[in-house]
Amino acid sequence: MQTSRPLVLFFLLAAACASASAAVRPAPLFADGVVLQRDLPVAVWGEASPSEAVTVEFAGQSLATRADAAGRWLVRLAPLPASAAPRPLVITGENTVEIRDVLVGEVWLCGGQSNMERQLGLRGGQQPIVAWEKEAAAANYPLIRMFTVKQAMASAPLSSATGSWVVCDPKSVVQFSAVGYFFGRDLFQKLGVPIGLIHSSWGGTPVQTWTSREALSAIPDGAATLATQAKAEADFPARLERYKAAEPRLRSDHEAAVAAAKLAGKPAPAAPKPPANPDRDKNRPTALFNAMIHPLVPFTLRGVIWYQGESNRSNPAAYRALFPALIADWRARWGQGDFPFLYVQVAPFRDMPPEIREAQRFALGVSPATAMVVTTDVGDANDIHPTNKAPVGARLALAARALAYGETLVWSGPAIRSLTVDGAAAVLAFDHIGGGLVAKDGPLRGFELAGADGTFVPATAVIAGDTLRVSAPTIPAPVAVRYGWAKVPDVNLFNAEQLPASPFEIRLP
Repeated sequence: MQTSRPLVLFFLLAAACASASAAVRPAPLFADGVVLQRDLPVAVWGEASPSEAVTVEFAGQSLATRADAAGRWLVRLAPLPASAAPRPLVITGENTVEIRDVLVGEVWLCGGQSNMERQLGLRGGQQPIVAWEKEAAAANYPLIRMFTVKQAMASAPLSSATGSWVVCDPKSVVQFSAVGYFFGRDLFQKLGVPIGLIHSSWGGTPVQTWTSREALSAIPDGAATLATQAKAEADFPARLERYKAAEPRLRSDHEAAVAAAKLAGKPAPAAPKPPANPDRDKNRPTALFNAMIHPLVPFTLRGVIWYQGESNRSNPAAYRALFPALIADWRARWGQGDFPFLYVQVAPFRDMPPEIREAQRFALGVSPATAMVVTTDVGDANDIHPTNKAPVGARLALAARALAYGETLVWSGPAIRSLTVDGAAAVLAFDHIGGGLVAKDGPLRGFELAGADGTFVPATAVIAGDTLRVSAPTIPAPVAVRYGWAKVPDVNLFNAEQLPASPFEIRLP
């Protein structure tokens, strides 16, 4: 019996589709050059056909499992020692996937907005990172790798993200997150083990878009954000229809305005635009969590470094609840306990209110295993993207060495602990004084004092051993002290290790 050519093609296509559906597929993070976390059980997961048998082999371990009814599978390798020797990770189902050049070391997630996104090399429209060419030329670190998650947004949690592991060298490093690179470099120089950096950031984004729906729903400020978004999406069709109905008149009016501007020698006004679809906004709540964080869970890591907050500066009070909610949410989803969460306090800038820095400082008291890097000495009043990123990475690495690796060292600048009153002087005590409190470059600056009426006035602060005494002639009975309470604070309190104190406000109990 002779089979017709169309029928043969049909069977070949069906076989190919069946084969493709059966193909075992690891999650995108498991790709050539991946760094696995040392000394912890390592999650390896992916997709396959429902009930497909899957085996994962690495470093002498062989683990077998089956995909569930939805085609998902996961195994956990027993803890591995650090290794700079490249080895294969082999995943076998109906097919075999070999992932090459796999190292074992320390893995950190680097998240946030533009100050984390800012790459080491030149980028259009921005000032260059300080000494970037010299830094890039010296960046020959094949044991440091970065996986940069492709920017994407989604209305529901995704199972995969796009990206690849890139080995650090003078050519590739210019595309690395500058803060992430400096952090990873300093860790590598201290620890001497492979460093994996998973970089997931997007400029101009608020904390709400990086947080899950469940976490936002659990707090009033988050629930309000979700409700506002839902209303905007529900109202959009009607707004679009109203625009379409008015569009001919709007365009006619615009043409007349352009002609009038031309005659007057003035710039032409912007053309009318339809309303933006709120469902296509990267800043909408949960959008970046769904697309750029959820797919990374549960990749085993040591902790998180975070640089964000600028886009929440208009509502610092809400950030007090939203930021700790994000920290708790991520930790719960990874299921690794309270892994270190190290973050950067937003830098001085002409449009950055002090209340957002205070909201960030507040998180230290409500979120365990956190550290905050202070940047009062490396900001730029006229640039929201300050270019001196090396100290930021270095201070994050110091905090990691203390919180993640148990080193005994001074990793923070002076942190306000208490306020008492001695006569007309407010007496301030600090944690993290290290080798002692220091007034850098002259007398202490940036202090204010208030009495019972709550009006703050400039004050004089002097170092008295391990404390500060703050006073002002017009405040005989102080009740509150502020330090660095300005958009661009002029401050100079450090410890002997040259780490700056955070701005703060403190009141008598």
